[in-house]
Amino acid sequence: MKDQNYILFESYLSEELSQEEVAAFELRLENELELKEAFNQYKDVSSFLEHTFGDEDNTLAFETNLKNISKDYFEKQEGFNSKKVTRFKPWKYAIAASVLLLIGIFTFNNFSGPSFNDYNNYETISLTVRGTQKDLLKVAETAFNNKDFISADRAFKQLLDKDNSNKELQLYRGIVLLELDSFEEADGLFNGLSKENSVYKNKALWYLALSKLKQKDHAACLDLLKTLPEDAEDYKQAQRLMSKLD
Repeated sequence: MKDQNYILFESYLSEELSQEEVAAFELRLENELELKEAFNQYKDVSSFLEHTFGDEDNTLAFETNLKNISKDYFEKQEGFNSKKVTRFKPWKYAIAASVLLLIGIFTFNNFSGPSFNDYNNYETISLTVRGTQKDLLKVAETAFNNKDFISADRAFKQLLDKDNSNKELQLYRGIVLLELDSFEEADGLFNGLSKENSVYKNKALWYLALSKLKQKDHAACLDLLKTLPEDAEDYKQAQRLMSKLD
């Protein structure tokens, strides 16, 4: 679909076309199925924009932010006829460009599968203070909460060198390694924890599944999610993810 057609859609909806242009456009809608489908999609997204930016202040801010870049975009497209849109108000370029953007986003969301980044929203952690490790624990905690995973990995590694049986530290280092794409080491930690009877068992199983998701191994991810018990904290998330993978 050519970009100038979307400008035509906006001009039609804004009642800026002449009677002759309206008649010609409506005749095309009757005879061109692709154009009609694109126009209906444009109307749906345009209605969303109208609702979202309905009040005057939001509309003005929206127009200011987008009209310049969108105007440049449309004017550079091959076959663009600037004389044809002399009545087209400058901010209408922004509306048309935004609808195009939203159509692209909606299309992407409809056809793209789930990704690891949809699920790696971690809560702020607070590590248990243990004697001489107090300072290093604080470093690890702060780095993790700030998503400085390289620094966090160094701190967790040092902590585990001194206390390699600490399940909490193993879990968080596994998450850090997963963020750093060190899949083999991360999976080793998660797998070990998931087979032990501790409070971190189900969390480890969840993150092991997310590791497989990040590695695009959807079959393994699905198999792991199916083993997560109903009383697990992440059970509902797991069910939603399974529905997207099936």
